[in-house]
Amino acid sequence: MLKRISIAVTATLALGLAAAGCNNSSSRGGAPLPPSDAEVRTAIAGASVTTPSQPVENANLVALGRALFFDKVLSGNQNISCATCHHPTAATGDALPLSLGEGATGTASARVSTATGQVIPRNAPDLFNDGVTQARVMFWDGRVSFDPGTGAFTTPEPVLNGVTPARPDLTGPLDSALAAQAMFPVTSFDEMRGKPGSNPIADATSNVQIWQLLMARLVGTNNGTVGGIAGYRTLFQAAFPGVTNFDQFTFGHAARAIAAFERDAYVALNSPFDRYLAGTDSALSDSAKRGALLFFGAARCGQCHSGPLLSDDQFHALCVPQLGPGKGGEPDDRGRALITGNTAENYRFRTSVLRNVEFTGPWMHDGAFTDLRVAVQHHLNPQFSLNNYNVGQLPAVFQPLLDLDPARTQARISAVDPTLLPPVFLTNAQLDDLIEFLRALSDSASIAALANDQPPSVPSGLPVVD
Repeated sequence: MLKRISIAVTATLALGLAAAGCNNSSSRGGAPLPPSDAEVRTAIAGASVTTPSQPVENANLVALGRALFFDKVLSGNQNISCATCHHPTAATGDALPLSLGEGATGTASARVSTATGQVIPRNAPDLFNDGVTQARVMFWDGRVSFDPGTGAFTTPEPVLNGVTPARPDLTGPLDSALAAQAMFPVTSFDEMRGKPGSNPIADATSNVQIWQLLMARLVGTNNGTVGGIAGYRTLFQAAFPGVTNFDQFTFGHAARAIAAFERDAYVALNSPFDRYLAGTDSALSDSAKRGALLFFGAARCGQCHSGPLLSDDQFHALCVPQLGPGKGGEPDDRGRALITGNTAENYRFRTSVLRNVEFTGPWMHDGAFTDLRVAVQHHLNPQFSLNNYNVGQLPAVFQPLLDLDPARTQARISAVDPTLLPPVFLTNAQLDDLIEFLRALSDSASIAALANDQPPSVPSGLPVVD
């Protein structure tokens, strides 16, 4: 729930709460005593937290996926790649509250709009650990999911769905929700497809036709003898040696390769917290241990941030300020309810995973919070936070996009998840400990490794760097 104003959480308010489960006794110097590791480990075990398992990928699949991820050839106008909004320099996001899509220029935080209508309704989520075995739901609204028990996908495209999909040639290569997710950014007018009339992919009449046109770009037609890119034919052959005819390749193969790259490159499973889970008591500082007790106890974070990914993979309404164009024709975004049609799910969004969370702001589904401490404070008292939101924390270009409609604001307040009620009041020292625990979820090696992700060139010959 922590993925994505200014609130003063004062010591006066905090006097009303004794942090349950946290050792508040003091040493002679007045500093809080460190909690026992037994106490901390019991709290962690209560939330079923473990280090996730990480599948090992084939190197040839990863090589193909890396090329596709950074190549603008996958966009209708050949001007946007996956990396445009999920860039290594921005911790696999774009460091913007809301992404800037078709027609904008630049990459990640340096991307700028060139006209109105280029703002994407939601924040670009980071990609860390999206490829672990336990990751089964994708997108903020969960519109793509995978059931490993039945092998069935649920997606916006009916031909991919169910135990016996209508197009097994597309779903056959897919092995996860992450792979299925990679099928869809290329189908969005606002993201990679382009505006109608601007290119043949934008004018396609179905998702299936879009995917066919993209494969013709990549490997050609007539068994690779007409069109296509020689470098991609070589990469696809190496990644899928069982496919003997280029016409048998579908965009499912491309999506599977993109997922392989993301799974291989964006792993964050060696944080101090993970080392603590493995048995090293000294991996967490005393402050982080106190923060862990708050996280899994009095602050109630662990009610949603549980399990191997520190996410319950469910959907919760957090009373978040609304930024951007929204979805559905007005500046509003009802989240999960737009997928299910169930108004009881209004304003619910997927609980974010938390490893590397200190690097992956802005936070929330619309990037409303640009400071991690403020994002945490919002969870502790969401109604107060919404009513006192400081729009000045946003880059100037996004400030006019705040929805101030009183009726919609009240609707967000009314929909707030019961797990966030009543408010939690922490002292500044307790809040410091909670933030210290969140920082202990950072895998510094995974952040450093991002510098090596971007290739110098891609098979299409299009520029990798804007």
